[in-house]
Amino acid sequence: MYSDVIRDEKGKTLLQIARLSIARALKVDDLETESVDTTGKWLSEPGATFITLTQYDRLRGCIGSLQMHQTLLENVRNNAVSAALHDNRFLPVTAEELDSIRVEVSVLSALQPMAFSSEADALAQLRPGIDGVMFEWGVYRSTFLPQVWESLPQPRDFLAQLKLKAGLNADFWNDTIHLSRYTVQKWRETDYREEKSNG
Repeated sequence: MYSDVIRDEKGKTLLQIARLSIARALKVDDLETESVDTTGKWLSEPGATFITLTQYDRLRGCIGSLQMHQTLLENVRNNAVSAALHDNRFLPVTAEELDSIRVEVSVLSALQPMAFSSEADALAQLRPGIDGVMFEWGVYRSTFLPQVWESLPQPRDFLAQLKLKAGLNADFWNDTIHLSRYTVQKWRETDYREEKSNG
């Protein structure tokens, strides 16, 4: 229970950091997050994150890192701003939209390369709802967070869409494909807002 409380507090802090970073980039005053404490030692440890933005339950931006090449604090700040302003699938978020944007922070574990003998073997090893997957073949790369299993619950469909995202055909396969998996801890603003309104 104690560890759940710590995890919960860390999640609130990461969400506040992400929102404040976006607000500052848009030159918006955000009184709720102005006093966020960023002095915790855990924030200075290496971290890899994805920041997902939604608006009215639709994706509005998602940018992340698979490698731990920055501190957790720097990575959340940078990815939050990139998700809001530099996801080329969407127009940049505007200051007027910020109140309607909901933030989700996912902290990734280290990548674990998968060993498999065939596509069927790879599919059999995937853990729906648990694994995030990175696909690599030559210059082609893509990844799906574990959250994507919610809309693609079947491993075959999950991997097919991952190949399409990389720019390949859904039925493409080659013995030199590399797959790696990872897990995430995630926190969503909507969870905390619901708690606040219920309290």
